[in-house]
Amino acid sequence: MSSPDEWTHPVPGEGPPATAAAPTAERVIAGLRATSEGGEDLVQLLTPEGERVPNERFDRYIADVTDEDIRGLYRDMVLVRRADRESNALQRQGQLGIWVPLLGQEAAQIGVGRAMRHTDMAFPSYREHGVAWCKGITPQQLLGIFRGTDNGGWDSAATRFHPYTIVIGNQVLNAAGYAMGQRFEGKVGDDSDGTAEATVCFFGDGATSQGDVHEGFVWASVYDAPLVFFCQNNQWAISEPTERQSRLPLYQRARGYGFPGIRVDGNDVLATLAVSRWALDECRHGNGPILIEAFTYRMDAHTTTDDPTRYRLSDEVETWKLKDPLERVRVHLIRHEMADDAFFEQVQAESDQMAAELRDYCFNMPDPPVRQMFDNVYSEPHPYLEAQRDEYVDYVAGFAGGEH
Repeated sequence: MSSPDEWTHPVPGEGPPATAAAPTAERVIAGLRATSEGGEDLVQLLTPEGERVPNERFDRYIADVTDEDIRGLYRDMVLVRRADRESNALQRQGQLGIWVPLLGQEAAQIGVGRAMRHTDMAFPSYREHGVAWCKGITPQQLLGIFRGTDNGGWDSAATRFHPYTIVIGNQVLNAAGYAMGQRFEGKVGDDSDGTAEATVCFFGDGATSQGDVHEGFVWASVYDAPLVFFCQNNQWAISEPTERQSRLPLYQRARGYGFPGIRVDGNDVLATLAVSRWALDECRHGNGPILIEAFTYRMDAHTTTDDPTRYRLSDEVETWKLKDPLERVRVHLIRHEMADDAFFEQVQAESDQMAAELRDYCFNMPDPPVRQMFDNVYSEPHPYLEAQRDEYVDYVAGFAGGEH
């Protein structure tokens, strides 16, 4: 990526035009080493060194966060990362068809996930394992998608977490329609009793080049939908850098649609929590939509079918390791004597246990019954579909090892 100074021009016409050309190696390194990571407009409450940064606008949104809460955020990130690493290893062992790594984006997802109420609806893409965790969905429930045994092992109505969307950007239209429904049904405006609702839609920087995303922006804007567009800008849309996606920082695109945009340090769980709470509060009171650009970095491959060494420099990855979202919270906890060795040992033991249970579950996952493919095609029973199901089940039963 290039230096923020080279491509951040808040007012059109000021300064040299942004470039869409591929950055040179020197520009990539220069941008990463810039003291103002993400530009001057970046909201950061916790530096990579674990120092707390006062913020007049957003401090009040985490004023109630206790030491125990911060320890909880750290635990969330450790467990989510461990589940991600274990699932990545399971794919390499042939247990999963594919895996979509989360490594490096834990703070962005845990921050917004813990900012959401149970009644808030989430529309994920295919990398939101951390948000799923916050919504009460276990890592085991995610595995079926990547093993090819189901389309999502959870009840999306009960968890308020929509099934993963593989088609890039398509979930934005679904989220816009759902949020419009929340407004039409009067679930926004008065939040005095804490029952107002909002929706959060997740997508990456590459998805912002999809037409579905822009259509979602238009519909949400003109209907004042209570929708938080949460863009995780991890710098790479598979093999294409952000410079080839936009001439302006992504959060500034919101202005063209008539709603606010903001950039937050996506490796800072406190800043993401605060900004997400603000955005959700605005939406619940009828002041949406809002675009959040979580400025973060994908430390691993796009998926397990990708080889990131072919398109990005090792120096880039090494530099971002110094901004690790887990490490900055750990250092903050130690520096302010908010956690002792026993706490970190407990979290490590918990992550080891979870990894063992995840491995055991994956190795022993049963094959789905053939009739399962006919389930949930229609919301109500359909005689023609039932006839096709019964015919196919009888056909399979005629083979050795077939099921009835």
